Amino acid sequence: MSPSSNNNHLAGALWMVAGGLLFVAVAVTVRLLGSDLPAVEAAFIRYVFGLLILIPVILQMQWRRVKGANLRLYALRGIAHGVAVMLWFFAMARISISEVTAIGYTTPIFTVIGAILIFGERVRIRRIIAIIIGFIGILIILRPGFEKIELGALAQLIAAPCFAISFLIAKKLTNTENTSDTLVMLSIFCTLALMPGAIYLWKMPTVTELGWLFLVAVFATAGHYAITRSIANAPLTVTQPFSFLQLIWAILFGYLIFGEVPDLWVLVGATIIVATISYMSHREAAASRQQKLQSSSSMPI
Repeated sequence: MSPSSNNNHLAGALWMVAGGLLFVAVAVTVRLLGSDLPAVEAAFIRYVFGLLILIPVILQMQWRRVKGANLRLYALRGIAHGVAVMLWFFAMARISISEVTAIGYTTPIFTVIGAILIFGERVRIRRIIAIIIGFIGILIILRPGFEKIELGALAQLIAAPCFAISFLIAKKLTNTENTSDTLVMLSIFCTLALMPGAIYLWKMPTVTELGWLFLVAVFATAGHYAITRSIANAPLTVTQPFSFLQLIWAILFGYLIFGEVPDLWVLVGATIIVATISYMSHREAAASRQQKLQSSSSMPI
């Protein structure tokens, strides 16, 4: 591996660490908000502020690059992502930051399921085993039958496949669409998707609530930027292990700021899910490298 490649990988890892910290800052800010605003309204205001932050990008955007055939995909992604963010806001008001983060790690598992069902990706036995083990981790966190499943935990569990749908559509869009265009269109369609519910349940926010939600938008936008830079500098197999530091930050800030003591079963379940995702990432990377080697060896000289 060349020195420049090592430098890129280090940059990718550092951007991923920064992204994780920023998204935990989002969670802490939402918890500090602690208002009675409906979740759909809070999510809507967050995206309105996000659009304001993106105005410089929007003004420079070449709208003719946005292909009409992809508008339906943008709309579908906006609906899925908007619902996911609304459920996330709902969960943050009801369960600990560490539990929200731990359940959120199930998104890659749902993404793999979606890739199999939607994109027709090959069903390998190790994928099936990893998915089953991942869901065992979910059951350990939720403990149905032993503990009453809280609405916040259920909301976050429903949010995970919605985020997975958003990710899968983004993966498809990146084949033809500009990255900045995709980010802008996500913000636009999320705002539109959340608007009807926000108007229906509207409760006049205070200046303090608007201030907190503006901070949420700043941290979230910066977090998306950091993750994008991370992916651009290094492969997911390098950066993904660092994304799991987000759980450490969530536990640390949850305890120091809100006095939240992490539940032992949440930690056990999260560890199983993290190990499962790490294994899947490692195996997929190994399979991809093997496929490239086979392709290159079969090429004529």
